[in-house]
Amino acid sequence: MHTVYSNAAMDDDVRRARLYEGQVFVYSASKSSKRLIQHAQNMIEEAFRDVGDPMYAQFAMPVEEYVAIVAPLKPKFIHHPETKLIIRDLLEEMGCSLDLTYQDVPRLRMVTSDAYLTSGVGYAHHAHRDTWYSAPPTQINWWIPIYPMESESSMAFHPQYWNEAVKNGSDEFSYYEWNAVGRSAAAQHIKTDTRKQPKPLEPLVLEPQVRIVPEPGGMILFSAAQLHSTVPNTSSKTRYSLDFRTTHVGDLRDRLGARNVDSQCTGTSLRDFLRASDLATMPEEIVAMYDSGAPAPREALVYRPGVDQSKVPAQ
Repeated sequence: MHTVYSNAAMDDDVRRARLYEGQVFVYSASKSSKRLIQHAQNMIEEAFRDVGDPMYAQFAMPVEEYVAIVAPLKPKFIHHPETKLIIRDLLEEMGCSLDLTYQDVPRLRMVTSDAYLTSGVGYAHHAHRDTWYSAPPTQINWWIPIYPMESESSMAFHPQYWNEAVKNGSDEFSYYEWNAVGRSAAAQHIKTDTRKQPKPLEPLVLEPQVRIVPEPGGMILFSAAQLHSTVPNTSSKTRYSLDFRTTHVGDLRDRLGARNVDSQCTGTSLRDFLRASDLATMPEEIVAMYDSGAPAPREALVYRPGVDQSKVPAQ
């Protein structure tokens, strides 16, 4: 990463090309992003209505009770019909073609302070690239804070590794196994997280690092190939954020995107993406261009919350 663009007035084709080169884009809160975080705030505050301020709720209850609140809140936000509609409006507002842009479901994140909850539904991500998790090379990550946050609770980029391979465990990661077992088990991991995830297998030099602190509703856009991590939260309040991902079907057809320097995972997350204009699924001929590894059961190709897919028979 060499450049951080702020509120760049740039065509989406040019922006994507620069994101694939390792640049990062930051935008102020927009009309649609403000609607999106208000929607998220309403759901968060309703979930914690009997506790108080969600940013300080962790200090008022045992961690198990906190998990019992946020575990159902996350899928409720993901699958709320309003969530996808607002994201569609946001993409249009940001100059994306709704017919060529595909979006995945948004994730609601909570990063608690003082190591209160660092696993499962509050997992604090080690340094990683999303491409280690079977993300396509054209994936763009959109990251948005919901409440005011601090540098001490932010995300860190490690740009010195953009072109430098990192020895990692992605060769043992199957996206379809993750769908079948890993994702549905998140709420079971409270004290520790033993799910199989690709991690660096060598010591990393994480300084210097770049931290960006947007206003609530502000947006950070970056490539799935960026090495980044969760900053250990020492801000004395929980950070709530949301993120979603997009990919461009034309870029996929043309095999554009960030260069793969070290990912060896199998499977692909492309079936998670829906066309922004009408929520149509990704064309299978595009998916086939990026799929890899052994054939998977049909039920494991796309994650379905609430279903123990490890017990679903193979087709």
